[in-house]
Amino acid sequence: IFNLVMQLQLQLRSNRSSNSTGTASLLTLLLSLTILSLASISTKAFQLQPSLINNLQSHRYKTFSSLAMSAIKRTKLNIPPSTKLIATHSGTFQADEALGVWILRQTTAYFKSPVLRSRNPEEFQKADIVIDVGGTYDHSKQLYDHHQRGYQEKFDSKVKSDAQGNKIEIPRCTKLSASGLVYRHYGKEVIQNLYPSLVEKELDLVYLKMYNTFMEAVDAVDTGVEQVADGCDLVYKDCTGLSRRVGRLNPRWNEDPEPNIDERFEEASALCGEDFLQVLTQIVESDLPARSFVEQAVLKRLEVDASGEIIKFESGGMPWKGHLYELEKEHKVDPLIKFVLYADQGGMWRVQAVTVEGQAFENRLSLPEEWRGVRDEDLEKISGIEGCKFCHAAGFIGGNKTFEGALKMAQAALLKK
Repeated sequence: IFNLVMQLQLQLRSNRSSNSTGTASLLTLLLSLTILSLASISTKAFQLQPSLINNLQSHRYKTFSSLAMSAIKRTKLNIPPSTKLIATHSGTFQADEALGVWILRQTTAYFKSPVLRSRNPEEFQKADIVIDVGGTYDHSKQLYDHHQRGYQEKFDSKVKSDAQGNKIEIPRCTKLSASGLVYRHYGKEVIQNLYPSLVEKELDLVYLKMYNTFMEAVDAVDTGVEQVADGCDLVYKDCTGLSRRVGRLNPRWNEDPEPNIDERFEEASALCGEDFLQVLTQIVESDLPARSFVEQAVLKRLEVDASGEIIKFESGGMPWKGHLYELEKEHKVDPLIKFVLYADQGGMWRVQAVTVEGQAFENRLSLPEEWRGVRDEDLEKISGIEGCKFCHAAGFIGGNKTFEGALKMAQAALLKK
């Protein structure tokens, strides 16, 4: 039955522009097959052993969610290579233009196009599109530079919701680099080419999240936006980011023999594309399907605990934090959710604290201090809760053999706030 339903979902996605008669016929056929399948099953088939029933219950969420999440998969591009010429500057390269070239090469017009790297303005006349050089931004002329005086182009303002659910626009502090300009005009086409089954609303969500999650950092590094405001010093430096990795592909001043810098540029562009695809795949194939499951948990929170501050997922592993913050505002959740319960792959039930929005380690409410770093029987004695397995030393997560035990741990923590 699940397979039939998922086949219907896939068919509807791939034929969303088809006539309604064909869709209705397919729906009727699949429903008829489902009814016939159910009617042909003996009632004895449902007389399962208790152990099997428990096993099915523990895996029902994983089975259904894996079917649902597999409906969206990236498509291998089948586009004829283009002979149109992309131009950018020569010499030392950055993630900005390397990424911009890769994005263009995923479009229909510039798929696998050759690249001209030069500083000679006359050479640019040969090109069909010029990025990160030339001193002009003009989409109608296919010119995408950001170095000119007075340039102030930025991506659309961020839109957030306050505690009352009111939408607030927050202007960007980051100006668009060349790759940001390319993404502004060609990003949706690239996403749609790679995931043709996305409907318009999904495409808009992915396009925006891809900029917030990936593209804006490239823009900020290239245009010189500090990560920390007011001149504060960073506690530590991160040299593992995309811009740093691309920078290390440039030939060293004393490298011998001297490598071909254009070949290195192609390596850099491919590296940018790999990162782009990894983030895009995460957003489309994992984050997007997870949202509906998080919303169901939020709406059913009072069925888990009367406080409304605890929610339950049948299975762990799916991304939920970003969705939770958004859904709390969308549904005007008050008080805010403090703990999330879910079963891990080993069958243990976890109780995890929800962090303060925008913070990586500060929790809205942590597990009790006296539990932290304690395990098994010792934790059972301290907490008075049967089945306790552990509590992390930082108090952000704990475990119990059963859902009921994990729920009691969260409830006990609420009483101590």
